Amino acid sequence: MVRWLLAAAATLAPAVRGFYLPGVAPKEFDDGERVEVKVNKLTSTRTQLPYDYYSLAFCRPTDVVNAAENLGEVLHGSVIKNSPYDIRMSETQFKILCRKVLTEAEAKAFADKIRDEYRVHMLMDNLPAATKMYREMADGKVVTMYDRGYALGFVGGSDKAVAAVVNTHARAGVPYVNNHLRFVVKFHKDESFTGARIVGFEVEPLSVKHAYKGEPSADVALLSLTTVPVGPDLPPQPVDVAGEVIFTYDVKWEHSEIRWASRWDLYLYMGDDQVHWFSIINSLAIVLLLTGIVAMILMRTLRRDLNRYNEVDKEELSEESGWKLVHGDVLRPPPLPLLLASSAGVGVQLFLMAFISILCAMLGFLSPSNRGGLLTATVLLYVLMGIPAGYHSAYLYKSLKGAEWQKCTLTTALFYPATVFALILALNCFIWAKGSSAALPFGTLLALLAMWFGISVPLVFLGAFFGYKAKLPDAPVRTNEIPRQVPEQAWYMGAAFNVLMGGILPFGAIFIELFFIMTSIWLQRFYYVFGFLMLVLLILVITCSEISIVLCYFQLCNEDYHWWWRSFLTSGSSGLYLFGYSIMYFYTQLEIVNPIPTMVYFGYMAVASLVFFLVTGTVGFYSSWQFVWAIYSAVKVD
Repeated sequence: MVRWLLAAAATLAPAVRGFYLPGVAPKEFDDGERVEVKVNKLTSTRTQLPYDYYSLAFCRPTDVVNAAENLGEVLHGSVIKNSPYDIRMSETQFKILCRKVLTEAEAKAFADKIRDEYRVHMLMDNLPAATKMYREMADGKVVTMYDRGYALGFVGGSDKAVAAVVNTHARAGVPYVNNHLRFVVKFHKDESFTGARIVGFEVEPLSVKHAYKGEPSADVALLSLTTVPVGPDLPPQPVDVAGEVIFTYDVKWEHSEIRWASRWDLYLYMGDDQVHWFSIINSLAIVLLLTGIVAMILMRTLRRDLNRYNEVDKEELSEESGWKLVHGDVLRPPPLPLLLASSAGVGVQLFLMAFISILCAMLGFLSPSNRGGLLTATVLLYVLMGIPAGYHSAYLYKSLKGAEWQKCTLTTALFYPATVFALILALNCFIWAKGSSAALPFGTLLALLAMWFGISVPLVFLGAFFGYKAKLPDAPVRTNEIPRQVPEQAWYMGAAFNVLMGGILPFGAIFIELFFIMTSIWLQRFYYVFGFLMLVLLILVITCSEISIVLCYFQLCNEDYHWWWRSFLTSGSSGLYLFGYSIMYFYTQLEIVNPIPTMVYFGYMAVASLVFFLVTGTVGFYSSWQFVWAIYSAVKVD
């Protein structure tokens, strides 16, 4: 939406005043003005471990300066720094960046990263460097797409390296580094502003074993290359052994009709909107099916039950069976009420965090141009949502006749966050041992702990104070002193079977969109269709509510009043299916082979599955609670 607003504003007269969101204002460059290129990190889908750009023996500027980073960038493992590239607006140029003599260790580091298919990420005017590629669609149309970053190099004879196929000089099994970069910078000029705006940043990497006249020198001004112009027909630069590498680059400027407000469109285009719509239609079909079942229960079966229960005599009622007969036990507190209350409270906290984050992203406030903004906002929202978490956990715990509200509040504030924090801290130790930039710095860990104990925990206690002081409504039925015996249940009404069956439909409503989310995370693609994601979230909420109500009604009709935990687990079991899907995704879509990246993947997917379990379980529980309260309020009980 922000992109549309900016595009509309650009068409107005120059005299019209407007504003831009922080971090997204355009910048105009005059001819000859320096355009800074920043380096970010090295990433690989095979290892899932990012590294600092300067962890390899690349050319360095005189002073390496870290760019300002927000919390989200640090959690992503981004390390943005300046670079020695000297690029001037509108100046086509070829330059030698530096001459490096690699040691055995430095050459081996390059070779290992190339074999692991690492890509290099750069930034120019907040645009990420991208490599152009072409994809043939189902209708035969070939579309231009962009892949983030550029390949660090290639291995001769590999079917994944296009350069290895084109370059006849490459030897099989030998790693070659892309030591020449061709920057294709697209700019846009308009009468409404002076100078030029950068709207595209493409990189064409090449591997060239440069030859030069004269003696070797660290001073690039003394080197006279004989391998100019650079092309793919020249011998590539191997890095299997120690030796000399000359890094070069050239710049090509292209005028583009793309406006600055639309410059991200090419990066974000995925060519699969039809699949997203198919996902929505699939989810809506599930929702309509469940809605029909719920409508039939509420409008036909339940109304018939209410009429019969309200009209029959006591003697006739004794021969009846159904959900009314458990009215004296339906509100009996379940086992582990403190854990149920804290789980529901954390579920409310996570749901509100996700809903507000997706809403802000859908409105354009957390666009991809705001690097790390989405993750930063998510963490801050989780901390601030401590108030509703404490309120709902305390209110539910009080409803379940609990008296230790301080203990319940501590469990809400500490149990699940401590479990996740301990797992992430353990994974962080392994990542730190590998020297990856994804390892959280000690200062960041302290900052997260300060936000947790300094903000989140006090807010949970504040919400719990008001929740425990809130007045409870009168219960629709009285609870008997002696629990009623539950009749023997058929196998298909057993708790395990019902719980497992209940999670299928909520997971089925979102699993297609889940594929795109996991692809953006683990295959490092952009995810931007937050409008679709908001719609899928709403469908997920409806699905969880309806399946929990349906199974809760069937359970009560079989005179089983232990619905509290089962209503939570019924829709929450979709988290188990999410983890199962992550296992299938690991073996079908990823090529991770090393043990530590495997641990990282399954560790983070376990956290995601736990979050999904709590959110969906909370939605199903509160829906069932409202349903039970409503039906027993409508029936006459002597």
